[in-house]
Amino acid sequence: MDMRPHPLHGPNRFKLGIFSTNADGGLAITDVPERWPASWDDNVAAATIADRAGLEFVLPIARWRGFGGENRVREHSFETFTWAAGLAAATQQIALFMTVHVPLVHPLYAAKALATVDHISKGRAGLNMVCGWNPAEFAMFGVTLGSRGYDQAREWLTIIEQAYAADAPFDFAGDYYQLTGAVSRPASLQTPRPVTMNAAFGDPGRDFAAQRCDCLFSTFSEHADGQRHVADIGQRAKAAGRNVSVYTVCHVVCRQTQSEADAYYERYAVTQADHAAVDIHMAGKKEFAASHDASAFQLYRKRFAGGAGTFPLIGTPDRIVEDLVTISNQGYQGAALSFVNYTQELPFFCEQVLPRLQQTGLRVQ
Repeated sequence: MDMRPHPLHGPNRFKLGIFSTNADGGLAITDVPERWPASWDDNVAAATIADRAGLEFVLPIARWRGFGGENRVREHSFETFTWAAGLAAATQQIALFMTVHVPLVHPLYAAKALATVDHISKGRAGLNMVCGWNPAEFAMFGVTLGSRGYDQAREWLTIIEQAYAADAPFDFAGDYYQLTGAVSRPASLQTPRPVTMNAAFGDPGRDFAAQRCDCLFSTFSEHADGQRHVADIGQRAKAAGRNVSVYTVCHVVCRQTQSEADAYYERYAVTQADHAAVDIHMAGKKEFAASHDASAFQLYRKRFAGGAGTFPLIGTPDRIVEDLVTISNQGYQGAALSFVNYTQELPFFCEQVLPRLQQTGLRVQ
């Protein structure tokens, strides 16, 4: 089978992808009428735009219930294995990631589904492992969030890798899984398994990413703080004898003028934010997740409405390129991007920002 290198191993120094198209609103918590509806046709259109422009990946969120508010934010979302399989058949070169709550999906099911997408895409699959932070969401499944989620994730990933490598059925006896005569064929096309990533802020998650994953996604509040996170995961990876790529997440408003971009950001993330849903989302993240610095919840409410607390890229194409160059100089290998409406805004971003990034040397195509 004809396989190219995985897109995350491609020639561009700074990789770019789109994030959260599988959920209504994307990352924006807003009432504006153009908010992302996340229909299947919308998802295919956005992935096709990104694919043709040469972006490296499409990354979904894993969401089973929403955050309420006027729009029941993110209650509408597509399950990520089947979503990625559909997009794999509709695209040519972009990577398709699946985001999976480890405690909710059995590793043998994940192994079979992940390999299926890898075959459909001819080696473009990727796996984003999350252990969860939302107790109400897990309660839907009768599962209680534990304090040792990443210990379970280690066993979970070990089983997938062993299933792909095994020539015969195998047994597995762990703290979380006891398997007898386990088998999962076909194996993934990528070896020893597809590209893996994890989004972790706390020590257990970062240790897991450093020891077992290819990429780590991290947030930061200000440019001055971004390099600290890169250095931290670098030290953990070095201690494990590994190299791990570090990525971040940004929400984007790219316009011809700075005043136009600022005005739109104010409109959708302040004036017409879904304030009830923002309150619910921030409260849950603050209590149960370790995804942001503590100060972010007090200082950056607008960013939670604008893009779930991620870093804002707001301005002209030149301004956004300046920000991306700064992020790259801090040691990040790429960024996942969200927009209020991907199909309406992504073409302008690709037409205006990507050529400028080529001029900086961060991208060659």
